[in-house]
Amino acid sequence: MKFKTWDINLKVRLFGEALLDISFWAVFPFLTIYFSDSIGRQTTSLLLILSQALSVITALLGGYFADTYGRKRMMSISVIGEGAGFLIFAIAATTMFHSPYIAFFGFMVASIFMSFYQPASQAMIADVVKPEHRSHVYSIFYMMINIAVVIGPIIGALVFNKYTAQTLLAIVLADLLLLILLTKFGHETAPMALDKELRKAQREKKISTVLMEQLRNYKLIFKDKVFFLYIIAGVIISQSFMQLDLLFPLYITEVIGDSSIFWIQLTGEQLFGFIVSINGFCVALLTVFFTRMMSRYREKLVFMNSSFLYGIAILLFGITTGPWGAILAIILFSFAELMTVGIQQNFVAKIAPDNKRAMYFSAAGLRYTFGKVIAPLAITLSTLVGYFATFMTIAVLAVISGFIYFYMYSLYEKQERAN
Repeated sequence: MKFKTWDINLKVRLFGEALLDISFWAVFPFLTIYFSDSIGRQTTSLLLILSQALSVITALLGGYFADTYGRKRMMSISVIGEGAGFLIFAIAATTMFHSPYIAFFGFMVASIFMSFYQPASQAMIADVVKPEHRSHVYSIFYMMINIAVVIGPIIGALVFNKYTAQTLLAIVLADLLLLILLTKFGHETAPMALDKELRKAQREKKISTVLMEQLRNYKLIFKDKVFFLYIIAGVIISQSFMQLDLLFPLYITEVIGDSSIFWIQLTGEQLFGFIVSINGFCVALLTVFFTRMMSRYREKLVFMNSSFLYGIAILLFGITTGPWGAILAIILFSFAELMTVGIQQNFVAKIAPDNKRAMYFSAAGLRYTFGKVIAPLAITLSTLVGYFATFMTIAVLAVISGFIYFYMYSLYEKQERAN
């Protein structure tokens, strides 16, 4: 599918989100270090769990709102809320108003509104792209994110510590630009949102009624054993890749520390920024190649072996004490990530009814939402049993998720043959 044939929504979002993602990744990888230094590692862990627990409720409503009120509207609201949260964070990070707890509150507000964005975003792609082209389009968006992951951490490693408030304001400006692009060029694609009578009836409902309805709807969705196993495996494997922003920065700064790569001397924080950029570079460079290559193999083998490779990478990370071991580990980590790019969203799009597509994407997003609630426990665990035991635990979980994926796809293939 050629870029010139893309829907205008996708073209606008591709470039607007790229700028936003670059700004975001200049900040996000360093937040664990920032808050751990300000309020302590264990308090940071607990606050991260709290913020992600609140995001679970947002995620439950996100798919419903995107189906009922529209993809464009919910994406715009999400961008406004995210910008407001990071503006609070930026003000609290200035020397005049320095308050780490208010700063975390701003980050929490941004996180909650960010969880509104993805169900609408993923559903919009499924709305306007034919099934045979979806994996390709999803992979392009994923590649763009990872180009940002290359550029953002390099910028962040240089400016975040010295110019924290100014870097956060860059995110606010990027949010503003994306909002302008969505407002000026975007159009609505949700089937229900385009039906005025249905939308009017839905507006009259109370939020509490809507939430209860969504819980019942999700209950029906999760009665599907295949989809339920998909969520469980996703939550478990998320404990591996989410450590890139949680445990990895602490381990690199505290254990590996200042290092020399060739003739360049790096601090622990700069080394972490370099490691994250390697991950983003690998994914950005190889996304399309891996998506095409993995399409030749059975999906259940791809998912299973991806999980196994995550486990190997995590274990290697836990035993390395130098920069080169960390670089090798992050390359393997990146390959594990690349193996499932595109086919994850395509799987959800295949099984979701058209009028509940955003809800299915929202439910699938719970893999990451619940994963984010649990993942910060690794920080607390590392203070109790040490880094190696923590990395070993995460590696074992990754292997378990691989077996769950294999079993899930076996059931799915059996159902397909029966139909």
